[in-house]
Amino acid sequence: MLLQHADWGVAELAASLSLPEADVRKALGRLSELSLLRPSATEHARLHAVSPELAMESLLARQQAELLAQQQRLEASRAAAAQLIADWVGFQPVGDSSGVETLVGVDRIRDRLAELSRHIDHEIMAFVPDAPDESNIESAKPLDERTLARGIRMRTLYPESIRNSPAGMEYANWLASKGGEVRTTPDVPVRMTVLDRRVAVLPVYGEDSGHSAVLLSGDGTLTALCTLFDLAWDRADRLGAARTRDQRGLTSQERETLRLLEHGHTDETIAKRLGVSTRTTRRTVASIMDMLGARSRFQAGAMASQRGWIGTPGHRPDRLAHGRGASAGGAPAGA
Repeated sequence: MLLQHADWGVAELAASLSLPEADVRKALGRLSELSLLRPSATEHARLHAVSPELAMESLLARQQAELLAQQQRLEASRAAAAQLIADWVGFQPVGDSSGVETLVGVDRIRDRLAELSRHIDHEIMAFVPDAPDESNIESAKPLDERTLARGIRMRTLYPESIRNSPAGMEYANWLASKGGEVRTTPDVPVRMTVLDRRVAVLPVYGEDSGHSAVLLSGDGTLTALCTLFDLAWDRADRLGAARTRDQRGLTSQERETLRLLEHGHTDETIAKRLGVSTRTTRRTVASIMDMLGARSRFQAGAMASQRGWIGTPGHRPDRLAHGRGASAGGAPAGA
């Protein structure tokens, strides 16, 4: 009404809209809060309706800022949940008991996985913290092909560093061409294979995944592990997709580098966690400093904190494994 009748006051608006004047005053107050009305430049007692183009631009900018804040809170909650689950998995005692089976040696692990794969009905989910080597790839391909041909869904999460491995990328693309689903993320939290959401296989020693493994089948344990995988999968990038930047202008690798810097990790440790060279990590840190306009790491940390780029709760200890994996029966190479 004010756009059509700029000189109307409360009384005229109330009469035209058949509303009590109190309701009109309340509506005018709300429109002022939304910056859709402002005091007239000539008559301060009168409100002026902002043009729809400017008003909607201002309103949408405000809603976009609120949405970004909500997305950041959601991201922080997801990260905290994933770290909590990863920590919980790492503290579980090893031993043969109800729902826990210990497998010692690469051959035993592969044989048990091959046996389990024959009874898979629906899905395989795998965390693979490093690029598979050629020996694992060659032994895995025939089993993977047979599993996918049966209509089994196979989802594999690799670190982004697989993009630097020609053999790893060749295998990942081959897996995708056969119907497998492959995604990448800056940091894979633990080596793990989950079959039909009812059995999980994890290494006992992260640095030597072929030494021994545990097979877990308890309902509570599997629920936690599957939740961890689903959270990581939802945040990962599809294989071959361009590295997108978020609203802050950061790639996923830059976000993870910033998080690790926040917790005091050195360039060497970050490089190991992300599976890249130390030189690459230093370039990433330099790029973040350039985006912030910071002259030092300390200043970059302060500026990133002020902008809300860091401050995610929780800190997961270093769990990235670089040992050779045992590939078998329907589990992707390196799983």
